[in-house]
Amino acid sequence: MKVPALIMAGGKGTRMGLPIEKPLLLLLGKPLVDWVAEAVISAQNISEFYIVTSTNTPETEKHCQTKGWKILHTDAKGYHNDLKQVSRLADLNGPILTIPADSPAITGKFLDKIVNQFGTSHKDFYAVFSPIEARERLGLSVDSTDEYRGKWYAVSGINIVNGRKIQDEGKIETNALITKEIEVLLNINTFRDLEIAEKIMQKQKVKLNSKQNGF
Repeated sequence: MKVPALIMAGGKGTRMGLPIEKPLLLLLGKPLVDWVAEAVISAQNISEFYIVTSTNTPETEKHCQTKGWKILHTDAKGYHNDLKQVSRLADLNGPILTIPADSPAITGKFLDKIVNQFGTSHKDFYAVFSPIEARERLGLSVDSTDEYRGKWYAVSGINIVNGRKIQDEGKIETNALITKEIEVLLNINTFRDLEIAEKIMQKQKVKLNSKQNGF
């Protein structure tokens, strides 16, 4: 099973008070949006991808255009309205994978796993949540939460949704993955989150290089 992916990069990012657009914020010398796009490109279960921008992120749009990545421009009326708009613009009527541009630890392998799990869930919406305490244990902020089966979790922004169903106003049947995996936990909402993510990802990079060099 392969699905199209949307990298959501149109938010204002006002919470961080940045001098630049949040998707262009550097982590280990690379813009956040590039980390996510590279993971998407490496995934086997993604058929195509778009960067979703808005009037809030003109520089992000320019940056992604120089990379040759496809752009979908929205009216910036909130996540759900933007998702409805882009699904119409790109005629996406089947399952759509959405990933926030501020999740730099995401990997193609993890995204492939999500697509496979969605395929066996038999639901129109598949969400990825993290335990709130798992983020707090790392010192990460908890910016957005949602309730699933009577318990509250941290929202990752990584979802798969049926493009046809999101145009309707009715309730969508939901299934979810609850995970403590670092790919999901490192979602950047504050400067503290950025600092923590850089330390963790730098350690992972050193370990990977050591393994590749036989140490």
